[in-house]
Amino acid sequence: MKALNLYLALSFTAFCVLLLPTQASADGIVVDKVYHPYVLPFEREFEWRLVSHQTDSGNILAQRLGGGGAISDTMALEGYLVGERDDNGDFSLEAYELELRWQLIEQGKLWADWGALFELEKKHNEDVYEATSGFVIEKEFGKTSLTLNAFLVYEWGQDIQNEWESEFRAQYRYRYRSAFQPSIEVYVGEDFVGIGPGFIGLQRFDGQKQLKWEAGFITEISQSEKNHSFRLALEFEF
Repeated sequence: MKALNLYLALSFTAFCVLLLPTQASADGIVVDKVYHPYVLPFEREFEWRLVSHQTDSGNILAQRLGGGGAISDTMALEGYLVGERDDNGDFSLEAYELELRWQLIEQGKLWADWGALFELEKKHNEDVYEATSGFVIEKEFGKTSLTLNAFLVYEWGQDIQNEWESEFRAQYRYRYRSAFQPSIEVYVGEDFVGIGPGFIGLQRFDGQKQLKWEAGFITEISQSEKNHSFRLALEFEF
């Protein structure tokens, strides 16, 4: 049964990767958070994320600050402010984002745990919108976990060409201990394939209070030039 579960998970991974076009141009940074399919009843949280994308032409720095919580036993709604550093080195508000996470299946009930994600983003000073939807899957194998994200993205507005894009994220994590869980992460998007190490840490307090931190260093392998991305996230749930 374990071998069958692993085969099914890897087959789904390969299927998602094959579905993604790799010759279109990218508008944004593919490297970001790998989502898990779980929602805690009555959860509330604050979150800060940073992504630094280094290329031969310069560095792109983006940050997210947000908060929200559960609106039911299986759904959580969060809002974010997105900031980016411009070519002059000034940091300013770039976009607003609303995110809905939906836990589709009770944890452990099927061969894997399933969730769904829906996002809507609006650029601050531009008539540009972006809608994201997709599935989030996680399967445990002993002390390891495989998490898969498959998203479909649609961009539209007066200041951008209407287009469809797709993204895939994967994380294979070893649950060594709560405070330190090393992982390998894979990101696939429009004309981008990246892979690299990461880790997750978790510190629990009284009740549902917990502090979670994540980091990852991703190297692009789809082009001759070696672009690097560093991601960092802090999340406090209470």
